[in-house]
Amino acid sequence: MCRAPFTPHDANSLKNQGAIYLKEVSFRSKDPRHISEVVQLIKTLRRNVMARESERAERATLVTQEKLVLAGNKFKPIRLHDLWIRPTFGGRARKLTGTLEAHMNGFRYLTSRADERVDIMYGNIKHAFFQPAEKEMITLLHFHLHNHIMVGNKKTKDVQFYVEVMEMVQNIGGGKRSAYDPDEIEEEQRERDRKNKINMDFQHFVNRVNDLWGQPQFKGLDLEFDQPLRELGFHGVPYKASAFIVPTSSCLVELIETPFLVISLSDIEIVNLERVGLAQKNFDMAIVFKDFKRDVMRIDSIPSTSLDGIKEWLDTTDIKYYESRLNLNWRPILKTIMDDPQQFIEEGGWEFLNLEATDSDSENSAESDQGYEPSDVEPESDSEDEDSDSESLVESEDEEEDSEEDSEEEKGKTWEELEREASNADREKGNESDSEDERRRRKMKASGKARAGPSSAASKRMKFR
Repeated sequence: MCRAPFTPHDANSLKNQGAIYLKEVSFRSKDPRHISEVVQLIKTLRRNVMARESERAERATLVTQEKLVLAGNKFKPIRLHDLWIRPTFGGRARKLTGTLEAHMNGFRYLTSRADERVDIMYGNIKHAFFQPAEKEMITLLHFHLHNHIMVGNKKTKDVQFYVEVMEMVQNIGGGKRSAYDPDEIEEEQRERDRKNKINMDFQHFVNRVNDLWGQPQFKGLDLEFDQPLRELGFHGVPYKASAFIVPTSSCLVELIETPFLVISLSDIEIVNLERVGLAQKNFDMAIVFKDFKRDVMRIDSIPSTSLDGIKEWLDTTDIKYYESRLNLNWRPILKTIMDDPQQFIEEGGWEFLNLEATDSDSENSAESDQGYEPSDVEPESDSEDEDSDSESLVESEDEEEDSEEDSEEEKGKTWEELEREASNADREKGNESDSEDERRRRKMKASGKARAGPSSAASKRMKFR
């Protein structure tokens, strides 16, 4: 049994308003295999119809482009062969390489299939990039456009043509190979030669196109292939995966992983470096655009070792940047700015992000609180000042005399004097408490010691002799 639902609210319902529509139809079949095939065909048909309708809706929003003027006999098109394209053409057919041709007013990419063709007008190109393969696996040409175009059934603003400079898949069978294996060395040399040849072919194509864009009829477009500066690059997470983000003379780009990242420096209002601290290994970059209706672009998990290089690059490009210790919620901030831009300007603009200014303001306010004197108190007269001065002098003299007397009293006696007085007091107490017999014994002992003193000294002298 198969159920095929119908929607009565389609385009044909307006033509036949009095018709009766079936909501559901049931089919019975004795052959289950046949009915399952029919179900699959119906589902495929519905999917194709939905895709065609969505593509038609997207094409309706496209800006009308001028038609491509093909090169004639006098001007041969500049060609670059065996290129892959991103985004790819739709369909389940095997992907094919194509050729990129530079004509009178635009590029054309085409494969051996008649329906796989893309035209890119020179006037629709906002930025053009050439990135040779150095540490990457591909050499590429990338075009960032002003207006969307259709590549197959996909609407896009970024079109890329690339060549793989080495095989993505390596044979890992057969065990380990020695670094001094002649076959291994020869294979590496072939890969280097292939990479250099591809880079040279791309460079030759780029130079010829730059010469074409230098002609007077293209001066107003201000087009030239830009090359990323790898020495200024840094790792970060612009979307979901980590990538190597590289600045150019006019953009900040990441052209290897999809989705691509292309940010024009002229569109940036400020950059806020968030989660910046001594104990942090990573920090985030929030890019605020001049069009406040655009969402803030975030690049997360940038290593702290890249902080100084990013600051130097921002200084050279004259882009204002701030630092904060926490991540900010930018949507309500931008909404507040758009609601009352005049108040935002009067309150100092973006200076609320300046941590150094806020710290200095707090210090200044603390100092001003300490040195505050009420303005309501009126100054006293000169006579009162003189009286108070004389009184203070008299009081100070009296205080000095009192302090001298106190110091003399506080000087006291030394430890030796105190010990001597204590021992004398103990003797007096002992003499008073002793009886007469004890006093006599002490006197007899003292007299005996006095008599024995010289005889003992004489005996000692005899011994020495």
